[in-house]
Amino acid sequence: MMRSTLLALFLAAALLPGARGLAADAPQPAMVVLPELGVTRAQLDPGYWTAQLPEGAGELAAREDIEAQNARLFELDRSMYRLDQLGDSVEGDQVRGWVERLASFPPAVERWDVHGDPVPQATFDALRTELALDAIADTVPVRFGLVVERADLRAMPTAERMFSRPGDTDIDRLQESALFPGTPVAVVHASASGDWLFVVSPRYAAWIGADAVATGPRGEVLGYADARPYRIITGGVEHTVFTREEPRVSGLQLDMGIRLPLAGDLPAGPVNGQAAYTAHVLRMPVREEDGSLAFSPALLPLRADSSPDYLPLTAANIIGQSFKFLGERYGWGHAYGTRDCSGFVSEVYRSMGLQLPRNTSAQAVSPALSHWRFGKEHGRAERMAAVERLQVGDLVYIPGHVLMVIGEVDGEPWVIHDIHGGGYVDDAGEHHSLMLNGVSVTPLALMSDAETDYIDRMTSIVRPGGSLGERP
Repeated sequence: MMRSTLLALFLAAALLPGARGLAADAPQPAMVVLPELGVTRAQLDPGYWTAQLPEGAGELAAREDIEAQNARLFELDRSMYRLDQLGDSVEGDQVRGWVERLASFPPAVERWDVHGDPVPQATFDALRTELALDAIADTVPVRFGLVVERADLRAMPTAERMFSRPGDTDIDRLQESALFPGTPVAVVHASASGDWLFVVSPRYAAWIGADAVATGPRGEVLGYADARPYRIITGGVEHTVFTREEPRVSGLQLDMGIRLPLAGDLPAGPVNGQAAYTAHVLRMPVREEDGSLAFSPALLPLRADSSPDYLPLTAANIIGQSFKFLGERYGWGHAYGTRDCSGFVSEVYRSMGLQLPRNTSAQAVSPALSHWRFGKEHGRAERMAAVERLQVGDLVYIPGHVLMVIGEVDGEPWVIHDIHGGGYVDDAGEHHSLMLNGVSVTPLALMSDAETDYIDRMTSIVRPGGSLGERP
């Protein structure tokens, strides 16, 4: 599919003056917006890429195949959790292992706060107490609950942000992920103060603020995800309507791919102070004062980007859905109300009903997904042979990052990805870092240093919606 000319040669023809190898009289691409990488304004329009698709391109996988793959994912992938298979209790050693796996303390690591000051030992001592490890019994009862608002998942029971280097305040090392309204969780532990709960969600186990979870009967919690009819959030980010009458469901952030049931019979008249005929009426979980689960109607405007079912898994939808995040700031572990690289690809595929593990480390090797693995034994020729066979929607992994293929320019693969950094090499052979820090369109072969590009660093290629076949 894609020719194996080196990206360096492509960039030499595409970049503005001052870039490596560009002839003085070479024609310039129209409306270049990122000259370091040769990105044009046209390439920021999804139509540029969907126009490359073959005529009549159809579904990459049927609904029943997607559901079967999701079932395999929860059966085979140890990073995923089947909450319906949890009993009424779990072994204390299991809970302790979950908690201790995330927690890290000096002298193993050093951390700095938002002001660039070292985090004092007293802070870590207080957090060690807050973990309440001594309170974990040999057998721990399990409670079930629903998440009532978008909330951070944390490595330790604190909202305090900690960083690896002074002044580097983008990557909070205590931020693990986020959970969305309606997500079921199993509550297996609480902090010493009771302000934090350690929960197991379908894709992650970590700490969450106690006020973000409402606990209720097991059947009611687990049945919420299967309730019908429902709406799928297909926009990047949507919100419920503001309401003074029921602030618990006012302006809730709803991220792409969330499935929320519609409310049943409603009394005549306004819903939360507003006529409901211009909205979908959702049945949202809310938390009572005692922490118990209840439900409230919430309005999702008809103008909001949503669907009565998951979108078909097609190349055109993959491109269209991914571009709904274009320009959103990078958020490590779903910080800032946004997402990171693995969260980005997960939400795109979730809007089409296909589940992925939370982190790149799990996505790249999941036994339920079709993938090619790469190691030091695989040379450039073998890697380029695989690159030539890339298709729209394929996920390319390098250590700690994932990129989604959207098409090609002059035979070279291009991608959309939620990236913090990036890099390029100038005509003097000097490497420069880029602070892209958001959902960006770039060539696949960004430069990691003066000699190494992302193709050299590939660890895996995954095709979530189908089979990659034998590696070339």
